[in-house]
Amino acid sequence: MTPQWELVSLPRWEMTAYWFLSFYSHLYSFYQLHRFSKEHEVSLDREVQLEREFLIWRFKKDPTDFEWSFWNEWAWQSLLWSLIGHAVLSRLADYFLPRFRLAVITVYGFLSAGWLLEVRGLTVLMLHLSISLVVAQLRSPSLSWFCSLLLLSTLNVTALQDLQRGWYTSEDQYYLLLFSTAVCSLRCISFSLELCWQPLQARGPNHCSHLEEKRLKTLIFQFYKLTAYCFYHPLFYNGPIVTYRDFSKQIERPVCKVSVVYVLSGILHVCVWWCLAEFMIHFMYMHAIQSNETYLEMLPPWALGGLALALVQFFYIKYLVLFGAVSLLVRLDGLEPPKLPRCVSIVYSFTGMWRHFDVGLYKWLIRYIYVPLGGSHHGVFRKLVSTALAFGFVCFWHGCHDYLQYWAVLNWVGVLVENVLPLLFSSHPLHHVIVRCLSPRMQRRGLALISALSTAFLILSNLFFLGGIHVGRIFWKRVFVEGWSSVAVPVVAFLYCFAQVGIEWDMR
Repeated sequence: MTPQWELVSLPRWEMTAYWFLSFYSHLYSFYQLHRFSKEHEVSLDREVQLEREFLIWRFKKDPTDFEWSFWNEWAWQSLLWSLIGHAVLSRLADYFLPRFRLAVITVYGFLSAGWLLEVRGLTVLMLHLSISLVVAQLRSPSLSWFCSLLLLSTLNVTALQDLQRGWYTSEDQYYLLLFSTAVCSLRCISFSLELCWQPLQARGPNHCSHLEEKRLKTLIFQFYKLTAYCFYHPLFYNGPIVTYRDFSKQIERPVCKVSVVYVLSGILHVCVWWCLAEFMIHFMYMHAIQSNETYLEMLPPWALGGLALALVQFFYIKYLVLFGAVSLLVRLDGLEPPKLPRCVSIVYSFTGMWRHFDVGLYKWLIRYIYVPLGGSHHGVFRKLVSTALAFGFVCFWHGCHDYLQYWAVLNWVGVLVENVLPLLFSSHPLHHVIVRCLSPRMQRRGLALISALSTAFLILSNLFFLGGIHVGRIFWKRVFVEGWSSVAVPVVAFLYCFAQVGIEWDMR
């Protein structure tokens, strides 16, 4: 959200003050949240059963973030070892069978998925792949989209959910199938649309039997490519998302020759992020607190701000771990994974959040929804519709729950406002007044103030996403309604500091 003005650097003392206030607000609000957590530890323990582990003595752990607990358990149980197996096998295949490396790692990914999801779970995935491929043969993007949305909707059918739960002895296996199928659906859409957009080859004067044989070979080859794409083991369960166009171009590259130092450095980064995430849920019980409206109403203002920061920061660090580990393996295989998420404390706009957090999903949405529907090149109305449908699809893909609908609408409105404001400020009369009355440094300060307001609503939308409607509603009430003068003003002031740091980071 940057109007067409040239951003300039601010005095060093001013930027130092912004950095200091940003760090201070984080640390002090986290400290206040930690104090509140310890004061109510007994009651929280009674409600959510805090865990005591060997990692940090004398501190209990908040286990109520489902996603973190889920992937941690699966990692230690099997996924970590299967990922190491993939890395070793990929290296061996590249050395001994370089022409068949893709086939080898595809078979490994297929067998690994079958080992965890069992035969019936694997059958569901193969059914999704087969139906998507058959419909894609018609070369109609509309039909492929309709088929994909229909398949995706089956994930929310209660009867099918109950049936699939009955296949497994634990609930976690069902959720592993659910997550795998959801991510697989994005890959099926990517493959189908790329196939639909691919020009048909000219048909020569072949006999009918030869033509049918050629079609069959083409179909088998396409099925092999789709299977290799969907069952690529490092990205299979949770992403990040890589489009089929990028995957197909890069997977045939030779395995990268990397130093031991590079590998150890990547592993060290992931371990540090994992330890930081564990540290947060040992010292601040933010997920247990946010699940209870009584605690949300009791939180002091600083602890309330600390809870909001802790929730979004933990979400960021969690995905540094989840994406960072597999991105290292992906890079070793010769692919270029999407960039890791950007620190949310220096993201100062809705647009920036979408561009820099889940980069793979952002590129996927741009390529398969936003641009085909017109994007920014076919007028304002087409841009509004394509943006709304992109957010609508993300909401639908995540399950279309009521809190997701709030989140999607807030994000759509936020992106819309951020696109309108630069046009408004760049209009001739207003732009002339701004340039004439405000120095370049004051223009940047004005931009940071607008960005602070945008960031406040960005955090609010993320609280709907991470905590549910009750969390977003209580934050809105306590900060913007009841505390509009006593709480909202300091919040915007500190977010102004965050925005200045983020702008400075972008100017590097």
